[in-house]
Amino acid sequence: MKTHKLLYIGFSVFCLIGCKNKTIQNADIRLLADKDFSTTVNNKKVGIYALDSGNGIIMQVTNLGGRIVSLWTPDRNNKYEDIVLGYNNIEEYIKNPNSRFLGSVLGRYANRIANGAFEIDGVKYQLPQNSGTNCLHGGTSGFDVVVWNVDSVSNNEIHLSYFSPDGDNGFPGNLNVKMVYTLTPENEFKIKFTATTDKSTHVNLSNHSYFNLKGEGNGTILDHELTINADSITPINEFSIPTGEYLTVENTPFDFRTSSVIGKRINEINEQLKNGAGYDHNWVLNRKTESDVEWAVTLYEPTSGRQMQIWTDQPGIQIYTSNFAKGTDIGKYNKPHNYRESIALETQKFPDSPNQPHFPSTRLDPGQVYIQNTIYKFSTK
Repeated sequence: MKTHKLLYIGFSVFCLIGCKNKTIQNADIRLLADKDFSTTVNNKKVGIYALDSGNGIIMQVTNLGGRIVSLWTPDRNNKYEDIVLGYNNIEEYIKNPNSRFLGSVLGRYANRIANGAFEIDGVKYQLPQNSGTNCLHGGTSGFDVVVWNVDSVSNNEIHLSYFSPDGDNGFPGNLNVKMVYTLTPENEFKIKFTATTDKSTHVNLSNHSYFNLKGEGNGTILDHELTINADSITPINEFSIPTGEYLTVENTPFDFRTSSVIGKRINEINEQLKNGAGYDHNWVLNRKTESDVEWAVTLYEPTSGRQMQIWTDQPGIQIYTSNFAKGTDIGKYNKPHNYRESIALETQKFPDSPNQPHFPSTRLDPGQVYIQNTIYKFSTK
């Protein structure tokens, strides 16, 4: 069976989509069908592709925005759930602008740039102001809404690429971006970004999957347990732009240096929680090296036993607790996307770095290669 042919299954599954040495037998796995994602957008072909770790993890990806559409993992009793939010056909992604970043790549610049503007070598560049006065996640037509080229696909890996022309959403330089999604036999989901430019620019890429380790639509994430390897955050003003300071997490609701339930302090009276309407902040990760992949976060859900570790070479991680979800969007399994029922964990450089020179630089010059590696490691306990 070809790896891109998908099945919608409501009964037991044996050796599903390229399983090698391990048999998956579970009535819970329901994969989405080719026909619901096969279309054209802006004269480019869109489809859906299945990846298999060969050891119990199944993922589906569409090249519209490089989205993670589904991610099936077992709990401690081998019961499978799809732990990322998404929709069951391509039309739902296109027509839901309020959740346009669901599972997608973020770029050219993940997170916010103040006033949608920055300067490089004395030249000012104006970007779309699509979030108040800020530019958010690359602008009005960022990497989340474009059709990525599918360069190759195998049982466990897909290679995608995109060419962003000079002036795209106001950003300078012709940017060539490559992205690889890989599932490993160790049940890791690896993301690797690389990019090059012919003109000095700013680049900050990330993935915006929303997770619920109970399964999509299965209740709050406030009872998930979170550990973050960070001693400080970059505090924000009322417009969600960093003030430029580093704020210690000690004696604040942002201290997750030891495992803590997410909802324990999320409703405390705190200026930063007020500014973000909850957690919507960049944590400054404790780094031993400048560029190695290091452990950053552990997310654990006690009733299922599912655990997800995040390892990255990035200096920061933006954590967002779905503070503005209203339950009006309906997900893949006919369940609403409710308030604080999912969490996004976006490894990246810092928000507004082009205007904050003491933050880790996001500048990319000709001859340089932007590289970003993040690993999501799944297990149970």
